[in-house]
Amino acid sequence: MKNLHFFVGTVLLIAVALECYMIGSKEVDILFCYLTDSIPLYFHVDALGRMFIVVTSVIWLIIGFYAFLYMKHEGEEKRFFGFFLLAYAVLLALESSGNLVTFYFFYELMTLTSMPLVLHNGAKESIMAALKYLFYSMCGAYCALFGIYFLYQYCDTLTFTAGGTLNMTLVSGNVGVLQIAIFLMLIGFGAKAGMFPLHAWLPAAHPVAPAPASAALSAIVVKGGVLALIRGVYYVIGADFIRGTWVQQAFMTLTLLTVFMGSMLAYREKVFKKRLAYSTVSQLSYILFGLSLLTPVGATGALLHIVFHAFIKCALFLTAGIFICRTGKTKVSEYDGIGKQMNVTLWCYTFAALALIGVPPMCGFTSKWYLAEGALQSDLGIFRILGPVVLLVSALLTAGYLLPITTRGFLPGADRMANGSGMAPTGCVTEGKREKEKIDMMVAALLALTVIMIVMGIFPDPLVQYAGEIAESMFP
Repeated sequence: MKNLHFFVGTVLLIAVALECYMIGSKEVDILFCYLTDSIPLYFHVDALGRMFIVVTSVIWLIIGFYAFLYMKHEGEEKRFFGFFLLAYAVLLALESSGNLVTFYFFYELMTLTSMPLVLHNGAKESIMAALKYLFYSMCGAYCALFGIYFLYQYCDTLTFTAGGTLNMTLVSGNVGVLQIAIFLMLIGFGAKAGMFPLHAWLPAAHPVAPAPASAALSAIVVKGGVLALIRGVYYVIGADFIRGTWVQQAFMTLTLLTVFMGSMLAYREKVFKKRLAYSTVSQLSYILFGLSLLTPVGATGALLHIVFHAFIKCALFLTAGIFICRTGKTKVSEYDGIGKQMNVTLWCYTFAALALIGVPPMCGFTSKWYLAEGALQSDLGIFRILGPVVLLVSALLTAGYLLPITTRGFLPGADRMANGSGMAPTGCVTEGKREKEKIDMMVAALLALTVIMIVMGIFPDPLVQYAGEIAESMFP
């Protein structure tokens, strides 16, 4: 398998280098072909696309090197890395799409290329979870396609243009019907982002997928739904068209409901990877809430949380993979005392947990600050207060379901010493003397993510400025 690892590593490094070279220019336009006389297969890399491409490339590179060691445990490495590279190519095409039809084409391909990562081990549970992922994704995609049909009738062009391309002369007299179509599109694209009511595929897929696949899904693939909503709302429809309407209010209600629901379900969940999956459901709707505010500050917070959540959740799922790979245990209660044997991994997990909670100076604090500020500065009635309250309650619940793993991992409690022997009770991960954790490829990948999170938390200004410029450009 050394030749396979060398090939995959080389491909990833070359791809990242080429992407860095490509995004160095301000404008990249590629007209590939025409699907119809008026709909081209068109690529255009703008500032928003560059941000997504950079995050995707860095995450994919780290996950790839992590998977070299992890997939020896899972088996069928050639098949996994084949779909892993294929999914990466599709994601880059998605993030480089220049119009809504091109975007939708690769949006569908993203589902088809990432689904094999879920059903990798071929067990019945994996197959059923993958089919559930496919069913929910296709239902959501068809709802979105319904909206695209209507937009094609009422837009001057489906090419992404800041501020939107709706022709208000054509829209006149058809506002109600178009609003229904737009709301269905929001629900449809929201399925990939885990928004209620089409969120159930996430907690089903993550526990059965290999840890590298779970990390890729939670950190990047679900962001395809977020990017779809950004492109649809801000670059085709235009924020002004739905501002103050029932569409905006319904969208905000669904996002806040998902934030609270995901946090509560994560708090009650006992299986570690499923807990992280519910956490993803909640945290993604932080992003969607910021977008639903339809303000530059809210959009800035959403863009920041896209980046921060990608690195944080990738680190959390890679941590879960290390725990499972080395212990074979999947439940949170089975990780008591794990810090005695895996102290480096648990410390990395702790930094990621603090970042997701939003404890300063970790990076999650910055994005959540902008989200709360965007809500408080808005003129949205009850949502002006309800939004920050729900975000705060969710942050407390996040601390409640993440930090106990740290405390019980490092400090298992009085029951550990009940017999006076200093040995871990039955069911604990490790016993006896503290051991120094070996820094292998998996731990090194986790350390790299941790360093990136800490640096972004301490020095957030460049990213805040970049996200702010993108957000401002959405409101021409």
